[in-house]
Amino acid sequence: MAQTPDASRKATRRRSRGFQAAASLLADRVQKAAEGRGFAVARLLTNWPEIAGPQLAAVTRPVRISHSRGGFGATLTLLTTGPMAPMVEMQLPRLRERVNACYGYNAVQRIALTQTAATGFAEGQASFGHAPRAPKAPDPALVAQADGVARQFTDPTLAEAMARLAMNVASRRPRQG
Repeated sequence: MAQTPDASRKATRRRSRGFQAAASLLADRVQKAAEGRGFAVARLLTNWPEIAGPQLAAVTRPVRISHSRGGFGATLTLLTTGPMAPMVEMQLPRLRERVNACYGYNAVQRIALTQTAATGFAEGQASFGHAPRAPKAPDPALVAQADGVARQFTDPTLAEAMARLAMNVASRRPRQG
């Protein structure tokens, strides 16, 4: 199947640019998904911890922005846990100012809170934080191999760095494909 001249020219242009940030590759898809929820500015979703502040962002998530038909301004709906709702309620005026600063004008007139369980919906499938990774115990054979590499160096800092490098190289999974 032959490519059209436009498609081959586009592919050539893409290759000649070099590396590209992952965020720019997904920007159109994120914007489309955000607009489906009423977020004309996806920055509100992607930079929520910076806008709301670390303490407030830990217990809230922006869910939707709805615009009323005849009124001015929008309503931002936030998801929060039940026990934290009164604390969040007290900080809503300051939060509204920060959200409007993100938009650059007085876009949000009202913030509504929706409460849920601490673990999320229904069966507790959604949680507010990322689960920490559990460290795996290293393979004893790899540790012995790394120690052998480290013994070749007299400088303790260099020996430790080389042992870590040997562990990383030996524990790397081969690429598929």
